[in-house]
Amino acid sequence: MQTVFEFELPRGLVDTNGDVHRRGKMRLATAGDEIGAMRDPRVAQNPSYLSIVVLASVITEIEGVAAVVPNVVESLFTADLAFLQDMYQRVNGIDPPKIPVTCPQCGHSFEAPVNFTGEG
Repeated sequence: MQTVFEFELPRGLVDTNGDVHRRGKMRLATAGDEIGAMRDPRVAQNPSYLSIVVLASVITEIEGVAAVVPNVVESLFTADLAFLQDMYQRVNGIDPPKIPVTCPQCGHSFEAPVNFTGEG
């Protein structure tokens, strides 16, 4: 079973020297990752911060970065954050949220996945 997945960020992390880092690795999440993130005081103050803390725990490497911590994830461009959130859901087998929609042309009703990235 594959537990670590390589990625390449669409934009890349820009460090203080102006160097861009795109390649990295993400491992499968554990229950402990989710529980630990819920205990983080920043998540208690702002539930939206949950994905930042979880991603910081499952991203094992970004080339040229000593340690992936929440502050590193915070400094990513929004396109890269959306990319990593999508990757996290895909590698961990989490279905994206769906909303009911109706085709304006034929009237057929169905559920469509929510696309938070605005792509596709």
